[in-house]
This record gives sequence, C-alpha cells and structure tokens, in this order.
Amino acid sequence: MRIGVIGTGRIGTIHAHTLSRHRDVGSLILTDVDPARAQALAHRLGETSAPGVDEIYTWGVDAVVITAATSAHADLIGRAARAGLPVFCEKPIALDLAGTLQAITEVETAGTVLQMGFQRRFDAGYTGAREAVRSGRLGRLHTVRAMTSDAEPPPAGYLAQSGGLYRDTLIHDFDMLRWVTGREVTEVYAAGSDAGPAVFRESGDVDTGAALVTLDDGTLASVTATRLNGAGYDVRMELAGERDQIVVGLDDRTPIASTEPTGPPAADKPWTGFLERFGPAYEAELIAFVEVVRGERANPCDGREALQALLIAEACELSRRERRPVRPAELLSGSAAAYT
Repeated sequence: MRIGVIGTGRIGTIHAHTLSRHRDVGSLILTDVDPARAQALAHRLGETSAPGVDEIYTWGVDAVVITAATSAHADLIGRAARAGLPVFCEKPIALDLAGTLQAITEVETAGTVLQMGFQRRFDAGYTGAREAVRSGRLGRLHTVRAMTSDAEPPPAGYLAQSGGLYRDTLIHDFDMLRWVTGREVTEVYAAGSDAGPAVFRESGDVDTGAALVTLDDGTLASVTATRLNGAGYDVRMELAGERDQIVVGLDDRTPIASTEPTGPPAADKPWTGFLERFGPAYEAELIAFVEVVRGERANPCDGREALQALLIAEACELSRRERRPVRPAELLSGSAAAYT
C-alpha cells in the first residue's frame, strides 16, 4: 500500500512515522507547502517527497492522509474523493457548515471513505468510559462534566485561523459526549471570557469557555475549556449515574492538587500537551485507517460524525455571541440544508 501524506507539520510528522513503520504500508509520498520540510522528513524516514499535491495523484497512491492547514481540508477531501481514494483527515473538515456539508456530499457521491481524526475515540480512558456507560454499570446517567485545559496558548498566528475555542478545542469534548453516552445534544447555552492576554481579543476569540449541554434523554453536561491552565495539560470527563460514577483522565500525571489533608499529592510530571497525552491514540487511529483501507474494519469516525461535533460547536459559538440557548438542529437550515 502506498499512502500520500499532505502536510508535514507536527501531527503530519507523527502520522508519517506511524505509517512508515506499519507492516502493511509499503511506501509514503510526503508533500507540504514548505517543500524543504517534506524533504527533510522523507529523508529521515527513507520515504519519497513530492513538490506538490498534484504529484501525489500523478505518481499514484492507494490512500491519502490530510494534515495540512484547516483552510485546505475541504478542497483536499473533495479532490481525493473525485480520485476515488480513501482519505484520513485531521479535524475539522471545514470551519463552516456549508463547506463541511459540501465535502461530505462529494465523498458520499463518489462512494469513497472519509475517516476523521478524532483521536480520543482511541484513548483507553474514553473507551473504558464508553463501555461502562453502554453496559449499564453506572445506571441512569444524569450528569457529565467534561473539560480540556491547555497548559499554554497556541501561537498567535494559529489562533487567527483556528476557528475559535469551541471549534478548535471543545469540539473534541463534544465528540466524546456523543460517542461515550450514545446520546445526541438537543440544546446548548454557552459563555466565554477574553479577560486573559490581548491576543485572544485581537483574534475575536476567548481564552476560556463553558457550556451547559442538554442531551436528548435529559442528561445534563457541563463542558469547559481554557488556553491558560498553568498547572499543565488537563483533559477529563466525569460521568455520574444513579449506581456509580467514573472519571477519564485522572492518573498520576493529572495536573491537579488536593487541598484535603489525606488527598493525593500534586503530579511530579504533569501532562504538557495533547501530543504527549494522546500519543498512543494518535497511533491507533492511523492503524485503524490502514485497516479501513484494507477492508478489515468499518470506518470508526466518518464525516457525518464530524459534522455532529461541529454543529454543537457552532451552536455554542452562536449561543455565546447572542447570549441565548441554541438548538444545534436550528443551524441546519438555508443553504446548509441543501447538502443534508
């Protein structure tokens, strides 16, 4: 199997390493908007670099992995679909609903595969939580608390094109709400704060956000995020039911300290970022993609799943701006509805 990798930044480099050592992947073709970066990575891995995306297709590949800038995702997905190639793409498909729906329509019209990169679906903790909820161990689920706290803000240049805290960061928590509980989100009420560094206000973004989320069975969820968690990178999900409660992300590296006299001590080596915390999950999702391409398993996260997470993020952004409850379903109207 020969796979084209479009984008060789941080996550593209990780995915290329995973694929290069996979026994079922014969070779890679790497390309990037910075050709020198692609060449350097190809040299380190003993793979081939291409001067541009066109060569990925003219030289011939069996599948495509997209880790380019977010603004390029939808077009690159469409091109792969038109070429009849299965594609793995980092989230999101696009930063707007119309672009997302158009790309999904192209994939579905072509009858090809689009696997989206929501790596938490491959994390051991979240997988265990899903199994606990689905088995009935917790009893009726009544409360979920989810959070993502970055240790430090991303570069200012990234903020401006990230889509904002809800679309860029909390979209993972929204995906986990659906995937773990098996329920759909019916309403959100969100708020945000830009009281931190000026770069967030200059980007039209917030550094901290929160949302009250109602699921279709009446379960309530609180979802929070911040870019300014000085203690370290903290991702958790607590699920409370009538019989039991569990937590994802609580271990000896969780950056939190107890004030109780007999509580656990602060972590000696707290998590520093998402690449470290979710390293095994990133590897597992690419291994899964190879299995999907080989016809050995079903797609674990298709474009429609990514659309649902984006709808919740969009609803939160609208709620924050207009200071009102928003139902994600109300966003699928007008031009966007033409693609559904």
